[in-house]
Amino acid sequence: MEQNVEAESLDKVESNQEQASKKPKNELIEWLKAIIIAFVLVVIIRWLLFAPFIVDGPSMQPNFHTGERLIVNKIIYDIREPKRGEVIVFHVPSEGRDFIKRVIGLPGDTVKVVGDTVTVNGKVIDEPYIKKAIDAAHANGEQYNNRDFPEGKVPEGHLFVMGDNRSNSTDSRMIGYVPFKDIVGRADVIFWPVDDMELIKHNY
Repeated sequence: MEQNVEAESLDKVESNQEQASKKPKNELIEWLKAIIIAFVLVVIIRWLLFAPFIVDGPSMQPNFHTGERLIVNKIIYDIREPKRGEVIVFHVPSEGRDFIKRVIGLPGDTVKVVGDTVTVNGKVIDEPYIKKAIDAAHANGEQYNNRDFPEGKVPEGHLFVMGDNRSNSTDSRMIGYVPFKDIVGRADVIFWPVDDMELIKHNY
């Protein structure tokens, strides 16, 4: 009888030891699963949905500055077409890099730029995002824009874009209309530096 009790006790001890040895292995497997899932999500978010972008140059001043880091929404234009006033990032094959500019003209629009007056389909557009800069230039007896654009119609599948810093921006006035296929996405958030962190306002 005593032998049976001892045998049962030994069996229980061995069973507990087996469970104890399996527990760390199970936890390790769960941790590995969690890490793999997190990595896959980061890859999906990074490469398919959103992408970081660093502003380089003065072309979008006073609203964007060199060194600011942005989050670009890469999926929005798979759902709908760009809207006038949105800030977009796009490839410029001739320059071998990406630009950030503001959408001024949509497919089928007729755009004309004379001095600080921008007309789309014969109507002067409201540009509150550069009003203070224009007013400051005029107060000094200067034009904010130093490069005009003769009236032109935006082709289908293209956009007319301009930088907010009109006198120091390489945009559709020089490089021509931007094809939809070259658009990376819409700039949605400034996340660095921390003091500049904000959601980007798009003027519709």
